[in-house]
Amino acid sequence: MNMKYPLTIAAIALAALMPLADAAALDESGDPLASARWSDIQKQYFVDAPLVFDPRVKVLAPSTAENPMQVPLTVDASALPGVVEVVVVADFNPITQVLRFYPEAAPAFLGFRLKLQQSSPVRAAARTRDGVWHVGGTWVNTVGGGCTAPSAGGASRDWQTHLNEVSGRQWSEGPNAGRIRMRIVHPMDTGLVAGTPAFFLEEINVTDVNGKRLMRVQPYEPVSENPVFTLNRGVDDGEVLTSGRDNNGNVFKARIAQ
Repeated sequence: MNMKYPLTIAAIALAALMPLADAAALDESGDPLASARWSDIQKQYFVDAPLVFDPRVKVLAPSTAENPMQVPLTVDASALPGVVEVVVVADFNPITQVLRFYPEAAPAFLGFRLKLQQSSPVRAAARTRDGVWHVGGTWVNTVGGGCTAPSAGGASRDWQTHLNEVSGRQWSEGPNAGRIRMRIVHPMDTGLVAGTPAFFLEEINVTDVNGKRLMRVQPYEPVSENPVFTLNRGVDDGEVLTSGRDNNGNVFKARIAQ
């Protein structure tokens, strides 16, 4: 794809503060985050599909993450109409793909935590019905090592007893009305620790009691241990059902009361 992206004022200001190599990457690619990996990321995930950097795709995270194994992230593409898929990537992770989600009856909004191996741009790309990818992102600085550190629960036998156990809550009133939060007990091993194979949740479905799917989530290895997911269901109410499986075939089903 020979598409040239206009530089934003923020990107130009950022380039002025960067090393020459990074500034050159920004100038050549149009990447507002001036990442040397952007060209590879674009080729791997988007190939020749049309792509634009879009401020309506918001990626919210701390500028500095103290714990690289638990970096909070919120992706909000709800201002963009017609979103059918969102992919989240971390440019400098050894496993760059973090998560995909598919909003159906729910808005294109998801909060969760991820592991970072080093300071990196973290991006969300939202594909709309017309096939265009809309990309937003932010830099997160961290001490690193989040993808190659063993899970905290790996030394305990408790996780085996409670594996895939789900706890959750819905908010029906106040500023968070319509919000759903759920926690799933799982080590989310990346496979990058010696002697520990990759072991992670690979699909989560959230539906209402009538079977209408709100969202489908596909986590990958860089999602944090015992993941917590936050989504908005919109104006509907009532009990929510969640189900899923991990890459070893372990399944779960749970109900989250109103």
